[in-house]
Amino acid sequence: MTTWLTTDAYAKLQSEYDDRTGAVRLEITRRIEAAREEGDLRENGGYHAAKEEQGKNEARIRVLRHLLETAQVGEPEAGDGSVGAGMVVQVQFVGGGLDGEEEEFLLGSREQAGHTELDVYSPQSPLGGAVMGEEIGAEVTYTLPNGKELRVKILSAEPFSG
Repeated sequence: MTTWLTTDAYAKLQSEYDDRTGAVRLEITRRIEAAREEGDLRENGGYHAAKEEQGKNEARIRVLRHLLETAQVGEPEAGDGSVGAGMVVQVQFVGGGLDGEEEEFLLGSREQAGHTELDVYSPQSPLGGAVMGEEIGAEVTYTLPNGKELRVKILSAEPFSG
Protein backbone atom coordinates (compact mmCIF):
# COMPACT_ATOMS: atom_id res chain seq x y z
CA MET A 1 0.00 0.00 0.00
CA THR A 2 1.22 3.48 -0.88
CA THR A 3 1.55 6.09 1.85
CA TRP A 4 1.01 9.71 0.83
CA LEU A 5 3.51 12.21 2.26
CA THR A 6 4.26 15.85 1.63
CA THR A 7 7.75 16.66 0.39
CA ASP A 8 8.58 18.12 3.83
CA ALA A 9 7.37 15.01 5.69
CA TYR A 10 9.33 12.76 3.31
CA ALA A 11 12.50 14.81 3.85
CA LYS A 12 12.11 14.60 7.64
CA LEU A 13 11.63 10.83 7.50
CA GLN A 14 14.65 10.49 5.20
CA SER A 15 16.70 12.54 7.66
CA GLU A 16 15.56 10.33 10.56
CA TYR A 17 16.43 7.21 8.51
CA ASP A 18 19.89 8.56 7.70
CA ASP A 19 20.50 9.44 11.37
CA ARG A 20 19.31 6.05 12.64
CA THR A 21 21.36 4.08 10.10
CA GLY A 22 24.42 6.24 10.72
CA ALA A 23 25.18 8.06 13.96
CA VAL A 24 22.54 6.39 16.17
CA ARG A 25 23.47 2.88 15.03
CA LEU A 26 27.18 3.60 15.61
CA GLU A 27 26.56 5.04 19.09
CA ILE A 28 24.50 2.01 20.14
CA THR A 29 27.20 -0.35 18.80
CA ARG A 30 29.83 1.60 20.74
CA ARG A 31 27.80 1.28 23.97
CA ILE A 32 27.31 -2.46 23.44
CA GLU A 33 31.06 -2.95 22.91
CA ALA A 34 31.89 -0.88 26.00
CA ALA A 35 29.44 -2.91 28.11
CA ARG A 36 30.89 -6.20 26.80
CA GLU A 37 34.32 -5.11 27.99
CA GLU A 38 32.96 -4.84 31.54
CA GLY A 39 32.68 -8.62 31.77
CA ASP A 40 29.73 -10.78 32.86
CA LEU A 41 26.84 -9.92 30.54
CA ARG A 42 24.16 -11.67 32.63
CA GLU A 43 24.19 -8.92 35.24
CA ASN A 44 25.21 -6.03 33.02
CA GLY A 45 22.29 -3.59 32.90
CA GLY A 46 24.05 -1.26 30.47
CA TYR A 47 24.54 -4.10 27.99
CA HIS A 48 20.91 -5.22 28.15
CA ALA A 49 19.61 -1.64 27.84
CA ALA A 50 21.82 -1.01 24.81
CA LYS A 51 20.72 -4.28 23.16
CA GLU A 52 17.07 -3.35 23.74
CA GLU A 53 17.67 0.10 22.27
CA GLN A 54 19.42 -1.54 19.31
CA GLY A 55 16.35 -3.70 18.66
CA LYS A 56 14.03 -0.70 18.79
CA ASN A 57 16.30 1.30 16.49
CA GLU A 58 16.49 -1.52 13.93
CA ALA A 59 12.69 -1.92 14.02
CA ARG A 60 12.22 1.80 13.38
CA ILE A 61 14.75 1.63 10.53
CA ARG A 62 12.67 -1.13 8.89
CA VAL A 63 9.48 0.93 9.24
CA LEU A 64 11.17 4.03 7.82
CA ARG A 65 12.70 2.11 4.91
CA HIS A 66 9.29 0.68 4.00
CA LEU A 67 7.63 4.10 4.24
CA LEU A 68 10.31 5.77 2.13
CA GLU A 69 10.20 3.03 -0.50
CA THR A 70 6.41 3.04 -0.85
CA ALA A 71 5.61 6.71 -0.26
CA GLN A 72 3.83 8.83 -2.80
CA VAL A 73 5.54 12.20 -2.44
CA GLY A 74 4.21 15.63 -3.31
CA GLU A 75 0.86 17.24 -3.63
CA PRO A 76 -2.09 15.05 -4.55
CA GLU A 77 -3.74 15.76 -7.88
CA ALA A 78 -6.81 17.94 -7.99
CA GLY A 79 -9.84 15.97 -6.95
CA ASP A 80 -12.16 14.24 -9.37
CA GLY A 81 -15.05 14.57 -6.96
CA SER A 82 -14.06 11.56 -4.85
CA VAL A 83 -12.11 11.23 -1.62
CA GLY A 84 -8.52 10.03 -1.80
CA ALA A 85 -5.36 9.87 0.27
CA GLY A 86 -3.68 13.24 0.73
CA MET A 87 -6.93 15.17 0.82
CA VAL A 88 -8.44 17.38 3.49
CA VAL A 89 -11.91 15.98 4.02
CA GLN A 90 -14.84 17.69 5.70
CA VAL A 91 -17.71 15.55 6.95
CA GLN A 92 -20.94 16.22 8.80
CA PHE A 93 -22.34 13.69 11.25
CA VAL A 94 -25.87 12.51 10.46
CA GLY A 95 -28.13 11.34 13.27
CA GLY A 96 -27.15 10.19 16.73
CA GLY A 97 -25.66 12.40 19.42
CA LEU A 98 -23.36 14.19 16.99
CA ASP A 99 -26.05 15.15 14.46
CA GLY A 100 -25.04 18.24 12.52
CA GLU A 101 -21.51 18.45 13.93
CA GLU A 102 -18.72 18.77 11.38
CA GLU A 103 -15.18 17.47 11.36
CA GLU A 104 -12.27 18.27 9.07
CA PHE A 105 -9.27 15.98 8.79
CA LEU A 106 -6.39 14.96 6.56
CA LEU A 107 -6.75 11.51 5.04
CA GLY A 108 -3.15 10.36 5.13
CA SER A 109 -0.37 8.70 7.07
CA ARG A 110 0.18 8.88 10.81
CA GLU A 111 3.70 9.98 9.89
CA GLN A 112 2.06 13.14 8.52
CA ALA A 113 0.41 13.89 11.87
CA GLY A 114 3.46 15.75 13.19
CA HIS A 115 3.47 18.08 10.21
CA THR A 116 -0.03 19.53 10.31
CA GLU A 117 -2.50 21.03 12.78
CA LEU A 118 -5.30 18.91 11.30
CA ASP A 119 -6.32 15.60 12.77
CA VAL A 120 -4.94 12.85 10.52
CA TYR A 121 -6.86 9.66 9.78
CA SER A 122 -5.28 6.85 7.83
CA PRO A 123 -7.20 5.14 5.03
CA GLN A 124 -7.17 2.04 7.29
CA SER A 125 -8.98 3.80 10.15
CA PRO A 126 -12.75 3.27 10.45
CA LEU A 127 -13.63 6.80 9.27
CA GLY A 128 -10.81 6.98 6.73
CA GLY A 129 -11.74 3.65 5.21
CA ALA A 130 -15.41 4.60 5.04
CA VAL A 131 -14.83 7.82 3.08
CA MET A 132 -11.95 6.59 0.88
CA GLY A 133 -13.03 6.51 -2.76
CA GLU A 134 -16.51 7.89 -2.01
CA GLU A 135 -18.01 10.83 -3.86
CA ILE A 136 -18.56 14.25 -2.32
CA GLY A 137 -22.15 14.35 -1.09
CA ALA A 138 -22.26 10.63 -0.26
CA GLU A 139 -23.43 9.43 3.14
CA VAL A 140 -21.46 6.53 4.60
CA THR A 141 -21.68 4.51 7.79
CA TYR A 142 -18.69 3.22 9.70
CA THR A 143 -18.21 1.16 12.85
CA LEU A 144 -16.27 2.48 15.82
CA PRO A 145 -13.93 0.18 17.77
CA ASN A 146 -16.60 -0.04 20.51
CA GLY A 147 -19.08 -1.47 17.97
CA LYS A 148 -21.25 1.66 17.62
CA GLU A 149 -22.03 2.91 14.15
CA LEU A 150 -21.81 6.51 12.99
CA ARG A 151 -23.04 8.02 9.76
CA VAL A 152 -21.38 10.96 8.01
CA LYS A 153 -22.05 13.01 4.90
CA ILE A 154 -18.97 13.99 2.89
CA LEU A 155 -19.11 17.77 2.42
CA SER A 156 -15.79 18.38 0.65
CA ALA A 157 -12.43 16.84 -0.24
CA GLU A 158 -9.59 19.09 -1.36
CA PRO A 159 -5.90 18.34 -1.95
CA PHE A 160 -3.77 19.06 1.13
CA SER A 161 -1.43 21.97 0.53
CA GLY A 162 0.35 21.69 3.81
